[in-house]
Amino acid sequence: MTRLDPKHHAWMTAPQTLRLMEALTKGGAQPRFVGGAVRNALLEKPVADIDIATPLTPDKVQKLLANAGIKVVPTGIEHGTLTAVVDGKPFEVTTLRRDVSTDGRRAVVAFTEDWGEDAKRRDFTMNALYASAGGEVFDLVGGVDDLKAGRVRFVGDAAMRIREDYLRVLRLFRFHAWYGKGEIDADGLRAAAAEKAGLAILSGERIAKEMLRLLEAADPAPVLRLMAASGILLAVLPCEANIVRLDGLAKIDAANFFVPDAVLRLAALLPHDKVIANGVADRWKLAYVQRERLAEIAGAGEKIVPYLSIREVRKLLYRLGVQPFRDRLFLKWADDAKASNGTQWRALLAMADAWQRPHFPLAGRDVMLAGIPEGPLVGRVLSEVEEWWIDSDFPDDEFSLAERLKAVVQAVVR
Repeated sequence: MTRLDPKHHAWMTAPQTLRLMEALTKGGAQPRFVGGAVRNALLEKPVADIDIATPLTPDKVQKLLANAGIKVVPTGIEHGTLTAVVDGKPFEVTTLRRDVSTDGRRAVVAFTEDWGEDAKRRDFTMNALYASAGGEVFDLVGGVDDLKAGRVRFVGDAAMRIREDYLRVLRLFRFHAWYGKGEIDADGLRAAAAEKAGLAILSGERIAKEMLRLLEAADPAPVLRLMAASGILLAVLPCEANIVRLDGLAKIDAANFFVPDAVLRLAALLPHDKVIANGVADRWKLAYVQRERLAEIAGAGEKIVPYLSIREVRKLLYRLGVQPFRDRLFLKWADDAKASNGTQWRALLAMADAWQRPHFPLAGRDVMLAGIPEGPLVGRVLSEVEEWWIDSDFPDDEFSLAERLKAVVQAVVR
């Protein structure tokens, strides 16, 4: 029998977890941890979100939690899901359920007390694992063996599972990128390829969440190649993907222990085309910051090479800012086939990380004191002096600045 030792998993014995499980147990039915928390614990991976399943109906769950003084948020009550907030820590609590009908995006469910029925409606066997508060693992669909083998396998018929929710096409590849070993499940791949048209009905937000998570995997290139070969990648991206560059970026991250950056990796997949970048941002309903960053990378035209001088680096950093410079650097590095340039690329990155933006010491008032009347000419003079200051590598020399300002003013007023 597979077990989890609560002593070795702090999330199982945290005060918030114990308080919630105790409150739910008072309803006369034993709650169980389910899904990602159980999966990751068995793999000795970090557990972030904790989901709990219970045979109790949502109204009973609400009453029990209210009696225990636990805050309840009805986040998905029509599907039996409540969010319990215990001392600031959120937990999803879901009543056991079975699908009554589905349309590829959402399901109409009926509540049940049958753990087997609940397991059969889940996507992958490794996500249909339950564990008691004491650590006993309940495996009703062969999930433990699949987890050990690194086999991402649909529960039951793959095509049926996908038709219930077409997002599962993308989830197959995401989960294989994170947890799979060896070849992807053949039945799952065939079903995903056959049902890819269903991706068109999904919201951009759901696609983005799944794809960005996939791109955060240590090595997403192999599954992206599978997605491209089966036509699935073109169903979510409006262009041929540059998987070679993405692969180069992932290798840089792995070799240097960098944390994968999903937006940067998405930019690596796309051509140097702002229209395409904006199209992806629109389809995926990306957040404003993500959208702006993607478009900024796509519109970049600066020449960044590994042998830039310190002076050139400082000039680019001042004009672009640290993040845009880093983004350009990483993509150029990923395109660089010469592995021996890695040392230079890392040196440029170190310069960027240590750089502090210098303060341009002149303002409009200084220009007016030099004889330029208030108006648009002030900005023009100031801009010309700043260009000289940047090209001169940011001199901290009041006399030189004053002389340059005088020369520009004289040239303008002639």
